[in-house]
Amino acid sequence: MSNVNPRRWWALLVLATAQFMVIMDTSIIGVALPEMQKDLGFSQGELQWVFNAYVIVFGGLLLLGGRLSDLVGARKIFVTGWVVMIAGSVLAAAAQTAWVEIAGRAVQGVGGALIAPSAMTLLMMLFMHDPKELGKAMALYGAAAPAGGTAGVFLGGVFTEWAAWQWVFIIYIPIGLATLAATKLLPEVGSRRGSVDVLGAAAVTAGLALAVFAVVRAPEVGWGSTGTILQLAGAAALLVLFFVIQKSVREPLMPLSVWRVPRLGSANLAMTLLGAAWIPMWYFLNLYLQQVLGYGAFASGAALLPMTVLLMIFMTAITSRLMMKVGAKPLIGGGLLVLAAGLVWLAAVEPTGSFLVDVLPASLVAALGMSLAYIPAMIAAMSGAPQEQAGLASGIVNTTYNVGSALGLAALTAVAMSQGADQLGNLPKLTEGFSAAFIGAAVVAAVGGVATLLVMKGDKAVAAEAAAPAAQGEKVAA
Repeated sequence: MSNVNPRRWWALLVLATAQFMVIMDTSIIGVALPEMQKDLGFSQGELQWVFNAYVIVFGGLLLLGGRLSDLVGARKIFVTGWVVMIAGSVLAAAAQTAWVEIAGRAVQGVGGALIAPSAMTLLMMLFMHDPKELGKAMALYGAAAPAGGTAGVFLGGVFTEWAAWQWVFIIYIPIGLATLAATKLLPEVGSRRGSVDVLGAAAVTAGLALAVFAVVRAPEVGWGSTGTILQLAGAAALLVLFFVIQKSVREPLMPLSVWRVPRLGSANLAMTLLGAAWIPMWYFLNLYLQQVLGYGAFASGAALLPMTVLLMIFMTAITSRLMMKVGAKPLIGGGLLVLAAGLVWLAAVEPTGSFLVDVLPASLVAALGMSLAYIPAMIAAMSGAPQEQAGLASGIVNTTYNVGSALGLAALTAVAMSQGADQLGNLPKLTEGFSAAFIGAAVVAAVGGVATLLVMKGDKAVAAEAAAPAAQGEKVAA
């Protein structure tokens, strides 16, 4: 046991802080959006780029971040990620125009894409000596995600209401500096030889960004316009180029052989549609609370706390126990259908609605669905992967969730705008637009739930499939 790091639990605190901050970034922004819109001159349709600029870059570069962690060393990439995150936070906080704000968010996304995979690599190095310790460490690390989501909602409301929206970015600076000072607790990881598929990373990130841009612009310029068609065709070409590159280079970001892993494809489909339903719900619920019901930033953040608390309780204490009893497939499929039911309920919101009647019960049902589906989908995507591909499988499933979030938000923003969500001050039309977005998200979640139940293999089937090669090997040896 000489290779056991005596400071591993303190190091875990540093890594969990990173997970906490990366997830908090996606929730702390929501409450501050209306104030940012006023100060920086975002249109109702452009406002989503404050979220999407981060998510597209983060999701598009996750695989590259994992590859760099392997080649350069996880600790060095972790430190680099925090330096980039701090720089992006400074830029976002200092922004005086909408496009500078978007640029700052994109830089933050680069930092997050370096931090997340390197943190997971370091965690595995610290605790892989003992499966029991690894399980405990993973549970604590995983709990940091819903905790970050909860803290983000609360702090976003506090900062926006009693300080200024800039503080949702300034908070990253002292925490980032403290984390950098604590990285001496993390193990040193040597570099190794290998190549970095920069062209593949550029192709997939550019393709996703162009696809989202086309969908965002389509309601304004027309879905059949030359510009929209060319942009969507360009995005498709870039994504096809990415797969061609992965097939042709010696050390790709994503070896295509990984898709032979049982349930990886169906779990990633579920995660894509989960992100495409959940994130738009969160986004438009924030806008409904503030722009229709007239809530201030703090009140809006407090209104979303019951959802995030339920998520935290279920994800950390209940969902894992249910998985042991019923397996991943029923929870993923059922969770997506429960989320769809909550979204249909939310679509009944009224211009003169109330939080207790129109928002609270429906949002709790939606949060229950999310908490049932998310962790089982993550585990299903990784459970069949061999040890040497576990990190890659983890990176892919995180990428598809973020890609789904970005594309879903872009598409449903287009739906909402077409139904009146761009008419600020016109409460009936605003509500009609938000309701249309909730219905669209419900359809996405329902499709995901049905597809999962029809297509995904159950735990017994995966176990039998994994055992077959070993049994065949024993037969040949005999």
